[in-house]
Amino acid sequence: MSALDGLLLERVRGLWETVSGVPVTFPPPGSPAAIVTAPGSGLCPPAWVGIVSLGRSALVTAPDAAVARTLRQALSSVPDDALTCPDTVRSVLPVAEVLGPATLAYVTEGTFRPVPDEGDVEHLSVDDPAVSAFLEAAGPTDAEESGLAEVTSPVFVLRTRSGPPLLAAAGYRRWPCRTAHLCVLTAPERRGQGLARRVASAAVAHALTAGLLPQWRARPAASRRVARALGFREVGSQLSVRPELAHRPTGVTEGT
Repeated sequence: MSALDGLLLERVRGLWETVSGVPVTFPPPGSPAAIVTAPGSGLCPPAWVGIVSLGRSALVTAPDAAVARTLRQALSSVPDDALTCPDTVRSVLPVAEVLGPATLAYVTEGTFRPVPDEGDVEHLSVDDPAVSAFLEAAGPTDAEESGLAEVTSPVFVLRTRSGPPLLAAAGYRRWPCRTAHLCVLTAPERRGQGLARRVASAAVAHALTAGLLPQWRARPAASRRVARALGFREVGSQLSVRPELAHRPTGVTEGT
């Protein structure tokens, strides 16, 4: 690992330690995962278990102390690089629902590969009617997955030449530790045409100019390809699971 990679990884670990909501640090690479009780964890939905693996080191948040104890028993034999594999987690822990895994990728000024500006990417407000109509047309699943309705940056968009409908849009939401969480959405019928890369490039450039670290969290292979084309480097992964609490081991009770 280069010195630059090491600095990036250190910054990203600091981000996820902060997002966990409790005082915790990633353990040394190759050590058992850090498993902590964090009811307000930002690694996962409320009452879920959040797992983030970065550079052979993992952090796990549990909604309460009883689940944390269960996790320490169940995950003790699971290698860090397998903690974000749903099948592996299911093999040692009763799980009711899973979100992910998603890759975590980041880009710096030195690694960013921008798309040449052709002058047709517009800047809109997130509450612009065109953005609202675009999200509605995409449907609730794609709109929610993109996170575009929650951006705090301008929304960078491409339109059709003959009318107002949007073809693609991107922006970012400011996260802790001066991080910009990228949100990108392309109209379903226009995917695979390079539009996502163009609007995302504009959003990334805006974030870097503001001194932020762009973050790309993705599950679909197509989204990961867009990120790699822009110079993002995958440094880890994230998984959220909702444990099947009815199957807790005998003798495990709530408490601290």
